[in-house]
Amino acid sequence: MKLNDISDNPGASSNRKRVGRGIGSGTGKTGGRGVKGQKSRSGVAIKGFEGGQMPLHRRLPKRGFTNIFRKNYNVVSVGRIQEAIEAGKLQADAVVDCATLVAAGIVRRKKDGVRLLSDGELSASVKFEIEGASKAAIAAVEKAGGSVTIKAGKAASKDA
Repeated sequence: MKLNDISDNPGASSNRKRVGRGIGSGTGKTGGRGVKGQKSRSGVAIKGFEGGQMPLHRRLPKRGFTNIFRKNYNVVSVGRIQEAIEAGKLQADAVVDCATLVAAGIVRRKKDGVRLLSDGELSASVKFEIEGASKAAIAAVEKAGGSVTIKAGKAASKDA
């Protein structure tokens, strides 16, 4: 076999469509677009246009507010911490903070910190240093003999 003997599979490639080259080409007149006028032109976007009627996105009222400064916390449950301790990913005697949770694979990335919620049961005595926790989560940790320290300088939450 030589380089000049190599060919592609039959039907693998086809010639490009030459649009607008007369009626005999099969793609003359409207060039495969099917219409004349604005829709046949390039660079025209008429999404949301309703023929002069007020578009739906302008008829509906604006509502709400998006706080661009809000904190985006990783949410971790007490039960998830207990599972990680049982699996050997976390040490119960070590201080659990955001960096520890990232290293253990419980949290993917740091974001603005970690907020602890009370879903599940905790039997190990664990010391937390985190950005936020619910009252029920703090109670669950202290019931198991651990402690929760909310880091200063961060507005964790209303109930933390």
